[in-house]
Amino acid sequence: MKEKIKRIGVMTSGGDSPGMNAATRSVVRKAVHEGLEVRGILRGYEGLINDEMIELNSRSVSNILSQGGTIIKTARSKEFMTKEGQAKAAEVVKKNKLDALVINGGNGSLQGALILEKEWGIKTIGLPGTIDNDLGHTDYTIGSHTAVDTVLSAIDKIRDTVSSMERIYVIEVMGRKEPYLAVMAGLSGGAEEILYPGMKLDIKKLSQEIEKAKEKGKRSWIIIVSEGFASAHVLSEMIQKETGGEVRGVTLGHVQRGGAPNAPDRILASRMGAYSIDALLRGETGKMVAVRGNKLSLVPYEEACFDRQHDKDLNEELYDLTKLLAS
Repeated sequence: MKEKIKRIGVMTSGGDSPGMNAATRSVVRKAVHEGLEVRGILRGYEGLINDEMIELNSRSVSNILSQGGTIIKTARSKEFMTKEGQAKAAEVVKKNKLDALVINGGNGSLQGALILEKEWGIKTIGLPGTIDNDLGHTDYTIGSHTAVDTVLSAIDKIRDTVSSMERIYVIEVMGRKEPYLAVMAGLSGGAEEILYPGMKLDIKKLSQEIEKAKEKGKRSWIIIVSEGFASAHVLSEMIQKETGGEVRGVTLGHVQRGGAPNAPDRILASRMGAYSIDALLRGETGKMVAVRGNKLSLVPYEEACFDRQHDKDLNEELYDLTKLLAS
């Protein structure tokens, strides 16, 4: 017989993403509707270790649906990476009589949830909150739609200058290990080249492509590069040296994480937040809420965090399409 849940904790962890507030709002209001008490854990795992909590109710989350960032704050925790830190976190959960946690974050955050679940017996449900879309078995993560829109807006503006000045621009986007932002923004922004982690750079071949394009009358060129692949400024210097043309590097930086979530992210976050409470009430635990083909489901953390073959195949398909359309 499953234990009845009476009080839950909700936290946002790691890098912030647009839609985290929408998810928190949904978690809190659905939980309150079901008669549960909710504690907001401030600053992710670091706040959990330090017992930083506030009581949340339906009014606590008013007017946050459209806000970027996260009202319950977020942080990265080196201490939680240690056994001692994990033990402290587990003790705080028991001390505050939390029957389960809803943890909103990316790959690292949900690996933390897996540790709490497997090694410390803490019930958890994960929400995929990250602009990197770095979790398996889900088409999208909360914030990824908005981040692509933000990057696309920048590309469109830079394209005006690229075309006017007839230059090559290298635009660096976030994604230390993940190609999602680069691939999606590159395709939607009409980039001529996309470079992301896992690819091999042949600077001579790239320069030859640029020169051949010039012979056909193409005078402007945009290259999207993931931060985990190379620095835009370093790469632009390499290309300029090889081609002799004017090349500029632009780093978009943390602007990609901010801003109001767009409609798809607000809807996805709201659906996932409510679904997480339904899952806990059914006795589900140790899983992440995922969306595939617009249908929500639950995926074990092990699969969500470590099985990414589907994404690899999709990235290669979209890269090939980008190159074809840019020719």
